[in-house]
Amino acid sequence: MKWTDSQAIAEALYDKHPQIDPKTIRFTDLMEWVLALEGFSDNPEKCGERILEAIQLAWIDEAA
Repeated sequence: MKWTDSQAIAEALYDKHPQIDPKTIRFTDLMEWVLALEGFSDNPEKCGERILEAIQLAWIDEAA
């Protein structure tokens, strides 16, 4: 997975952290969790607020 795979990342985060409300997560934690996902292999420096927002929104949709 890469940073642009926001839907796949959201699905993986939902599976790994089903008890977390994605509306309450800080972007610093979100970035760490994405980097720790199995199958994720992208440069941390390519990540920005816009990418994290897209992941968070996809995760919110997944959790709904």
